[in-house]
Amino acid sequence: MDARSLALVRADFRGVMEAPGGPERLTRAFYGHLFAQDPRLRDLFPPTMDMQPKRLTTAVQFVLEHLDDFDRAQRFLEQLARDHRKYGVEADHYDMAGLALLGALRTYHGNRWNRELDEGWRDVTIVISAAMAIGANQDKSQPYWDATVVGHRRVLDDLAIVRLQADSPIPFKAGQYVPIAVPQRPNMWRYLSPAIPANPYGEIEFHVRRVSGGWVSPAIVNDTKVGDRWKIAGPLGGLQVDRESGRDVLMIGSGTGIAPLRAQLIEMSQRGINPRVHFFIGGRFPGDLYDVNNMWQLSQSNPWLTIVPVCEEPENPWWYPPTPSEPPPGMHRRLTGNLGAVVTSFGAWADRQIQIAGSAKMIDDTRRALIRAGTPTDIIAADPVG
Repeated sequence: MDARSLALVRADFRGVMEAPGGPERLTRAFYGHLFAQDPRLRDLFPPTMDMQPKRLTTAVQFVLEHLDDFDRAQRFLEQLARDHRKYGVEADHYDMAGLALLGALRTYHGNRWNRELDEGWRDVTIVISAAMAIGANQDKSQPYWDATVVGHRRVLDDLAIVRLQADSPIPFKAGQYVPIAVPQRPNMWRYLSPAIPANPYGEIEFHVRRVSGGWVSPAIVNDTKVGDRWKIAGPLGGLQVDRESGRDVLMIGSGTGIAPLRAQLIEMSQRGINPRVHFFIGGRFPGDLYDVNNMWQLSQSNPWLTIVPVCEEPENPWWYPPTPSEPPPGMHRRLTGNLGAVVTSFGAWADRQIQIAGSAKMIDDTRRALIRAGTPTDIIAADPVG
């Protein structure tokens, strides 16, 4: 695919993404073409497909942005295919998916479709379908593991900590995230980051906040019971500390987004030597810093770790449980303000490895604040799980 054709396809997809209702229209057309080829494929997907426009367009956009670095694009697509095994998607299905994407783009554009767009998008869909078929064929591990809920604790009215015991150990690394499906919402997979590192006993912990209008998180927070059986699929992504770089670490987490950072710190505490870590834990209200005392206790036996609590508001609303107004002796005083602004008030942190974890908006806002402060973009890492 030459540079001119790639530029044309990228510009075309930007137009789709920026058009009112564009991602939704393209996604409806894609699944219409896909299920027309084989109606049985509809059974592989959840009853409601509200998350599909974002997932489909995000994946295509990532591929288009990284086709100049084909190895990275291919790794992403192969990982995506391995993840889709949990739905029962097989390698042979990706040829149909490529044809469906090309057909959806033709449908979306109508009379504006032309030969150059057809040739450019045909090359892209072949790359996508071929790489995903390779990924599906190469991975012979099981598509998911079964696990039993052994603990469910409501920390706040809208936040729960869930402990599970897997039937066999799940091979994830601290900092990764995993797809989960709960019995209250069958086949509706969502992504969560384990809050503890993997262990040989198959124990795993998730911190879940109820999303207003969501399908799965309210069921986890409100309805999960000890004894429920969850499905947990293979790990994806992965924030990680590069111990060989010699650089110290800055971690910035907000809400339940602290989970992948927390898991890494617990794992690091089991080693003898670690880089210095500054961990800024943020929330809107003091009560949102639900795990800050546990992290501070971890820092007491690990002098390389510094915990800094940050809140946007100085006081809890009336419906929150009481929160001590003063931190325990020795903990850094709680700072007030926007998390990104507070972090960058200490400087650009340009000599660190930086990880950000939280909601998509929090990650974007904090990344922009760091870049404005002079932080090089290539030292900032984040995964798309909030």
